[in-house]
Amino acid sequence: MLLNYLKIAWKVLQRRKFFTFISLFGISFTLMILLVVVAMVDHVAGEHGPEKRIRQMLFVPALRQEFKGGGTMNSPLSAYFIDRYVRPMKTPALVGLTSITASTTAFANSQSVTLDVRYTDGNFWKVTDFEFIEGRAFTGREVQNTDRVCVVNEHTARAFFGTVRGVVGRQIEIGPHHYRIAGVVPNVPIVRLHSGADVWMPYTLSPGLTREQRLDGSFYPILLAASPAQVSAMHEEFEQLMRRVEIPNPKQIAKLHAHADPSLATLVRELTNHQTSADDGMTLFLTVSAVAALLFMLLPALNLINLNVTRILERASEIGVRKAFGASSHTLVGQFLVENLVLTLLGGLLGLGLAAGALHLINESQLFAYADFGLDWRAFGWALALATVFGLMSGVYPAWKMSRLNAVDALRGGATGPQ
Repeated sequence: MLLNYLKIAWKVLQRRKFFTFISLFGISFTLMILLVVVAMVDHVAGEHGPEKRIRQMLFVPALRQEFKGGGTMNSPLSAYFIDRYVRPMKTPALVGLTSITASTTAFANSQSVTLDVRYTDGNFWKVTDFEFIEGRAFTGREVQNTDRVCVVNEHTARAFFGTVRGVVGRQIEIGPHHYRIAGVVPNVPIVRLHSGADVWMPYTLSPGLTREQRLDGSFYPILLAASPAQVSAMHEEFEQLMRRVEIPNPKQIAKLHAHADPSLATLVRELTNHQTSADDGMTLFLTVSAVAALLFMLLPALNLINLNVTRILERASEIGVRKAFGASSHTLVGQFLVENLVLTLLGGLLGLGLAAGALHLINESQLFAYADFGLDWRAFGWALALATVFGLMSGVYPAWKMSRLNAVDALRGGATGPQ
């Protein structure tokens, strides 16, 4: 029986190609957009190198200063703030430090190359999980000794030497100084906001970023918990820490705000304007995102309902003949639901192909430097499941309406009326 339903569904889809195209387009386009968005979000905040333990990490992206005369200022933290307040915390297993990236121009093989430079400490390499193609990370001792060492990515190594092998120990010139290469790592996508760069150097090589004893500066602390279960305790300790921070100029500054959040929450807090609240806005963000996704998925479902009603009324004579020969309402409902399910699954597979193609084009375009967006199969599974549910829902009403057609009325031209 099911095989017969599938054969009939295939024939019906071929019969009205325009209706089939509209339905497939709605389903596949919706799934494509959802999969592309999920892939991008996952690439920013998911468990990918070099932040494979991101579920154990908290980030402090900014210090917000509220002035007594009105106005606010957001900026990264200073090395002084991190050393005095953050490093002594008890709950983190490790506290690393990384700077905002700074673009600089270097000359490689007589050509100008723009490089993104990030300053870090030795713990940065312990908090993250870089895979070294060659060599090693610079150590805490080298940072303390202000050794002119660096780690470079594949792109930088090829630009200077034409290869990624055999470059450890060699010198590269960036600005007025020469730096010894300690290691080479794969290219890190620019969307990894706390670890991506072309060159990584000891933060002590930039005295202007480290000498001043002020709270705001150019650095982000990265807090690593021993396990995901310890993250909430780490978050709470940081909240308590901020209550003890001494305001350097109480005549001008009224309050200080900073929060240790997961990677995605740091962006959401900024987006939802929750900088002064302990609530990071994730509940609101996830609720709005879920509702938006459901509404987005509902659009092709409503389109399917309208198309199915039209298609069923056009097949009134066929329905009448089948009912006249004894087909039950359950049989006819089952047939139309199978037809709708086949259409939905085809649209889902087409959406998967379109999403893969769109992500490939984005990767090839290098719109996001070094990005390698890939499909999230878990997200595809959920999206396809939702599409199937909506596909079945969109077939229930037309199928019920069809099953209620009077056989005689149907044979006369499709007038409706309960039997």
